[in-house]
Amino acid sequence: VQLQAYGGGSVRSGGSLRLSCAASGSIFSFNVMGWYRQAPGKQRELVATITSGGSTNYADSVKGRFTISRDNAKNTVYLQMNSLKPEDTAVYYCNLEQTVIRRYDYWGQGTLVTVSS
Repeated sequence: VQLQAYGGGSVRSGGSLRLSCAASGSIFSFNVMGWYRQAPGKQRELVATITSGGSTNYADSVKGRFTISRDNAKNTVYLQMNSLKPEDTAVYYCNLEQTVIRRYDYWGQGTLVTVSS
């Protein structure tokens, strides 16, 4: 499985960006796709996840500002980020999790989001 992320960039505080991530390879019908981020000097943290059935989960810090969605036919996950804050600055990684006997996690290459004040 390979993941290709797009859409990072620089934006001013209060602005918006949209990330997308396309998965290819041996993808099972039930999986969880999501976004994680890692700021300089910090550990990687969950941003949002969405199951193939559409159930979502968000970090408290992004609730009400970010929206995760997916297109199952395209194996693509999106992250619409609104009202961005400087503390959202990080490298964003897309993830695909699927379980076949055991759990497998796949990661994209990361895309940098920079929010200036």
